[in-house]
Amino acid sequence: MCLIGCGQQTSNAQIARTPLHDIPISAWKQLSKKKIYFGHQSVGNNILDGIRDVMKDNPQIALNITESATKTDLKSPVFAHSMVGKNSDPKSKIDAFSSNLRAGIGDEADIAFLKLCFVDILPQTDTTKIFEYYKNTMEEMKNRFPKIKLIHFTVPLTFKQIWFKEFAKDLIGKVNFYDNVKRNEFNAMLRREYAGRESFFDLAKLEATFPDSSKSTFTKNGNVYSSLVPDYTNDGGHLNEKGRRIVAEHLLVYLAQLSQ
Repeated sequence: MCLIGCGQQTSNAQIARTPLHDIPISAWKQLSKKKIYFGHQSVGNNILDGIRDVMKDNPQIALNITESATKTDLKSPVFAHSMVGKNSDPKSKIDAFSSNLRAGIGDEADIAFLKLCFVDILPQTDTTKIFEYYKNTMEEMKNRFPKIKLIHFTVPLTFKQIWFKEFAKDLIGKVNFYDNVKRNEFNAMLRREYAGRESFFDLAKLEATFPDSSKSTFTKNGNVYSSLVPDYTNDGGHLNEKGRRIVAEHLLVYLAQLSQ
């Protein structure tokens, strides 16, 4: 992987090459002083669990992880997070995230990011429409809250069989949840728009990369697409202990470098 950056903005392309233990104590201290807001759903919880796992083994990383979407809780250093919107409705998540910023978080946060889920981008999704809605909303947030570093995340991937009973009962049998084609399509739009231009964390690329740097892919209609590494999940979509730790380590390093 190589560095993709522009001015003060960075992607996790280079950061993926930086081991956690190579980050100086001063950088972790600087990160601990930041006010961060993360809007997410279930895979976001996996990532937060991974961060907690990493923190247990690395006491130099001291983040105050708090479930909150209120301005008051971002008056002091915190890693605040909250569930946003409804699964399978990406527009609702984008709206909830931007609404939380407008309600006061935008006046306090140093860093903010929204992560959509694999269930938000399905074979029937109009990816161009969702991408344009996301892009326009984030542009509005950047203009309204110029001091915030907004990080753009790619959408997570799936691998083979996954159960959606807890949040998509009404869709079972109507769509193919195992098809990553649209997710790859949407992520390609995000990369073209933001990688190298704005703060950008390529979650999907991490999910599709084995520890030896080889890629998890599949072919459909002659095209090659990325998929989740099977060892990183127990159900085909959510991150297991191994997967969540890998993502968490990369995200923590990314945030530490971004905070400098």
